[in-house]
This record gives sequence, C-alpha cells and structure tokens, in this order.
Amino acid sequence: MATSNPVLSEKAFQNLRHVGGYGDIMTIDGSVNKVGILLLIVLLTAYFSWGSVTTGSASLWMGLGGIGGFIVAIVTVFKKEWSPITAPVYAGLEGLFLGAFSAYMESIYGGIVFEAISLTMLILFGLLFVYKTRIINVTDNFRLGIFAATFGIAGIYLLSFILGLFGMPFPYIHDNGLIGIGFSLFVVVIASMNLILDFDFIERGADRALPKYMEWYGAFGLMVTLIWLYIEILRLLAKLRSRE
Repeated sequence: MATSNPVLSEKAFQNLRHVGGYGDIMTIDGSVNKVGILLLIVLLTAYFSWGSVTTGSASLWMGLGGIGGFIVAIVTVFKKEWSPITAPVYAGLEGLFLGAFSAYMESIYGGIVFEAISLTMLILFGLLFVYKTRIINVTDNFRLGIFAATFGIAGIYLLSFILGLFGMPFPYIHDNGLIGIGFSLFVVVIASMNLILDFDFIERGADRALPKYMEWYGAFGLMVTLIWLYIEILRLLAKLRSRE
C-alpha cells in the first residue's frame, strides 16, 4: 500500500516496531493533539511575520521559512524518531513563510487570506467527515491514483522552476487564463485527496501500534499537506481575482 504524500508513504511503516507498554504506542487521539499543537505553532509564527510586508522584510521571512522548512522536512522524513523536535521546528518555519506570503497576497487582494483559510478548514473537516463515514474508501487503486497525480504535479512544478532559472517561464499554468485556473483547481483537488490518505496513515499507524513518536510524524505529514492545500487555494483565488 502507498500514499501519495511522500512524508506518509508505506515506507514509514517499515523497520518500525513497538517497544514498551500501552502508553508508549501511537494513538489517534495523540496524533490529533499533535496536529493541534503544530497548527498553533504555525499560527503564532505566521502572526509574527504577518507585518513583514510593511517593514520590508517579507522576502527575508519567506526565504528563511521556505528553505528552512524544506530542509527540516527532509531531515524529518529520514529521521522519523526526531519528529517530536523537528515537527514543531518545521511548523514554526513554515508559519514564518505563510505569514509573510499571506500578508503579501492580502496587500494585493484584500480579504483573500480569510477566504483561503475558510476554504482550507472547510475542506479539512469536510474530508474528515467523508473519511470517518467511509463515503470514500481508501483502496490500493485510490492510493495509486493520488500518488501518480501528486508526483505528476511535483514534476510540473520542478520543470517550471528549472525553466524559470533560464528565463523560460512554463506556459499557461501560472496564468489567470482558463488553463491556469483549471490547473490550479486540479492541484487543489489532488491536495485535498491527500488529506484522506493522511487520515488513513494515522489510523493505520495506530492500528499497528507504532512507537509513540510516530504521532508527531503523522501530524507532521498532515501539516505538510494542509500547508500545501492552503497555498494552492490562495494561488487559485488570486488567479480568479486577477480576472475581475
């Protein structure tokens, strides 16, 4: 079985075994609590960097948060047992990025941040309901489909970045035309579907009685998806606003 979120792939289950008593194992409630802690950290650091646009330091916080968060995320993937420390650090760094980036977008399109946050939370809780009621069953084919779509999107973004370094912007996907809006909408849908796989990972991890630190790792993986979803919704809304 595989999940399209590379952070929460099936490999995360490999070479893990429970050592200790009942209180030392991963639980769903424990994972939910860790998600809440990470979300609070993101909000606090985002609030800190929110005013960076007016002080002219937005690029600094976006660079520090974005690059630093990426590095810490890579470390966490390969050192899962460090996640009780690296997951909060990741949340703090990404909060710095999100606060500055959101403030910048808000300065261009007033009210867009509230709309993006509202839609992100609506999707999160809506898909949690869908998952808990088994309206969508997480099958191997479902996982494989989301896996392929996610890495396809990652490949397009990587190619776009490389072309941009040589002054050759990737056509259409970043524009506010129908193709660009359609692409952003597709990315939002795939990011949303990743949330279902994240829920599934946490539930399966608890069922397998993984070590306690995997609560932090599961929460970290869900935050990676949630942050990606928020950014993509913000980009989609910006494209729609720019057409007005």
